Amino acid sequence: MTDSSTAGKAVRVDAWLWAVRVYKTRSAATTACRAGHVRVGGERAKAAQPVRIGDEIRVRIDGFDRMLVVKQPISKRVGAPLVATAMEDRTPPRDPTPVMAQRDRGAGRPTKRERREIDRLRGQDR
Repeated sequence: MTDSSTAGKAVRVDAWLWAVRVYKTRSAATTACRAGHVRVGGERAKAAQPVRIGDEIRVRIDGFDRMLVVKQPISKRVGAPLVATAMEDRTPPRDPTPVMAQRDRGAGRPTKRERREIDRLRGQDR
C-alpha cells in the first residue's frame, strides 16, 4: 500500500483519525476537532486541516493524550493490520492508577474483618 501516489498527498485530519481507528465515526473525529482535542504540530486543528507524512498529531481521549505520527495519509477506513503501516504511536505508557477500596453507601459500619482488609489495602498493617 506504499506507492508513490501517496507521497505528496494530504488528507483531512478528521478523515485520517477515523481511517486509522482513533475514533469510531468521522463525526466523532470532527466533534473532537471542534472541541479543541486535536492538535497538529502543537496547534489546534480544524476538521478540514490537511495532514501529510511526518505530521505529529496529539489527540486527547478520556483525559489522556495520544501522540501519533502520520506515516501514510489515508482517507478510507482500513483493517487493523494496515493501520500499523499508516501511523506511528508515540504515546508514553500510562501510569497504573492505584485502585481504592470503596464501600457501598449505607452499608453500615465495617466488620472487624472488613476493617482489617481496608487497613491492609491502605498499607496500615498492625
